[in-house]
Formats: sequence, C-alpha cells, structure tokens
Amino acid sequence: MPKIASVSTYNPPYTLEQANIEQLTKELFQGKIPHLDRLLKVFKNGEIEQRHFCVPLEWHRTEHTFEERNELYIQLAVEYSIKAIESCLQNTSFLTQPLSSSEIDAIIFVSSTGISTPSIDARIMNKLNFSDRIKRIPIWGLGCAGGASGLSRAYDYCLAHPTEKVLVVCVELCSLTFQPNDYSKSNLVGASLFADGVACLLVCGDETVIKTKKLVPHILNTASKWMPNSEEVMGWDLKNNGLHVIFSRDIPTIINKWLGPFIDDFLHEEHVTKDQLEYLVAHPGGKKVLKAYEQTLNMTEQHTAVSREVLQKNGNMSSPTVHYVLEQFMLKETNLNSYGLLVALGPGFSGEAVLLQWRD
Repeated sequence: MPKIASVSTYNPPYTLEQANIEQLTKELFQGKIPHLDRLLKVFKNGEIEQRHFCVPLEWHRTEHTFEERNELYIQLAVEYSIKAIESCLQNTSFLTQPLSSSEIDAIIFVSSTGISTPSIDARIMNKLNFSDRIKRIPIWGLGCAGGASGLSRAYDYCLAHPTEKVLVVCVELCSLTFQPNDYSKSNLVGASLFADGVACLLVCGDETVIKTKKLVPHILNTASKWMPNSEEVMGWDLKNNGLHVIFSRDIPTIINKWLGPFIDDFLHEEHVTKDQLEYLVAHPGGKKVLKAYEQTLNMTEQHTAVSREVLQKNGNMSSPTVHYVLEQFMLKETNLNSYGLLVALGPGFSGEAVLLQWRD
C-alpha cells in the first residue's frame, strides 16, 4: 500500500501575535460594526496565540487591488513551494538519503487562495529539476479539505502506478485575501482565525525503493463525503476587489450531525473500530471544530491535543494545516501497526478521511 515517506512544512516570515492582529482589526473596523468590542472576543476565545503571515501586519493598513494581491500570491506561492519541496526531499528525519526532484513522477498542487494559469506547479517546475514527463494534477477550491483530498488523490495515483513517487504540495496565503472593507461577521471570524502556511508530502507506491529511518504511515484507504445543497456553509464570494470569505456559524453543529455517521461507515468498511485508532490527525478548523470532532467521534481532548497545539501556534492555514498535524505525529515515536485517522472538512460541504497505519 502507498506510504507517506516524508513531510515538510514552511512558515512564512512574519510571525504575529494574536493580540496585535486583534488590535489592528479593531482599528480598521471601529465604528463600522455594531457591538465590535463584544465580537472581538472571538480573538481570545479561539485560543490561537500566534500566526504566520507572508506580509507584515502594516501591509493591511493600505488598500490593495485584487490584481496586486494575486500577483503577490503567485510570486510567494512559487517561492514557498520550492522551499517546502526541497526540505521534504532532503528531510533526514525520515529519509535515509535525499531525493532529487528529477525522481518525482507526479505533482499534486493544492490551493484555494489565489488564481494562476498556468497553475503554480508549472511555475515551480521551471525552477527545480523536474522531469519534462512529470504528471501535473492541480486542485483548486477545496479549501480546508484540500490537504486531505490531495493526499487521497496521491493514494489513488500510487495504486495505479505502484513504482512511482508523488509530491503533494499545499500552499495557502489566507492573509492576502483579508478584506478591510468587508464588515461582515464572517470576515471578522476569518480575521481571527486564518493564516498562511505551506506543506509538502512525499507519497510512494508499493514498488518504489525508498527507505525510511523510522515507521511511517501507510495509507490503507480513503473516503469522501459530500453534503447536498450546502454551498453556503463555507467558501469564497468572488467580488471585484477579491475573495470574500463565507463562513457559517453552523459548522460545528453540522459536524456533530454529519461527520460521525460518515466516519462510522468508513471504519466499518475497513473493519477497524474507533477504539483501535491511536492517532486522530484532525484538521484544526478552530476550537469549536475540534470540540465537535471530539463529540461526534466519541474521543477526548487527548486525541485532539496535537491538532490544538498546531492551531495555537499557527492558526487555521486551510489546506496545509492537517499536514502540519501529520508532521508532528510522524516525528513522534510510534508503535508498529498502530492506526491513525486523518480527516478534514471543506467547501462543498465535503469531508475527506484517510485511514493510516504506521509500518516499516
């Protein structure tokens, strides 16, 4: 079965304290949103301590066109992706010897915070030594579910091509989408929650000759779930000045009612019980989302501790966030044949689950 042989993450250069972001948001929205002081409590209640941005906080004090934002997205997405890819292919925590980008057979590029044609993967390939026969699979619009979905599609690819190696690259620059003139509650919640991040996974088919230094997660199977008529739960509202966040307050309630049966069915199909799951690799969409995971999956705060720590130190970076959580589990010493469940939710409304088992 395909395995995740290496992982890397990259934090953009500006590390910002949550209190400082709250103060700027207050300045920008003062007199524009009723009961602002009460609503600003979302910054503290979310229990996020810091986040990483691709631009300094002062950048948001001035107006920026959609064109300017998107040009910056393209430039930085390429730059940061290269750093994450090189780090993943040379990661001595997992790989016994480094790989060259020329050895990669396919690249799956995941993002939802900017627009580029040709897609970012093509621009990356012009700067690294990839084969000109590499397969490109860009995925756009899956939001927070994108990291899990990209991993699932890498699994599908490696089943069909067991001798090949795939990179899954997730880049989200959420800070470039912040709208200082959008006075909706969704925008305020987004300002308190979202951040920038980059991740890269190396996924290998069964017949690849890749040796790892420690136990790594093998992918047993994946599952997708879609909720009809749920386009307004989360996503983007595309306007002349850019991407405006859609973020329903009902997301934790939806998770409570909808996620549990999906996961129960998936685990039943794989003949695995919840009691056998040692690791919950959950996308930390927010504090309330993690609590909803615990309730619907009958798990404890111990199961979501790693996800909560990633949220505290990074905020919600959309698609790569679940890979930040996976990285922490992969760095730990794990037991042979232990099970893990990787899960993320996103626009659609949709969910993606990946059943993992740590093996040699």
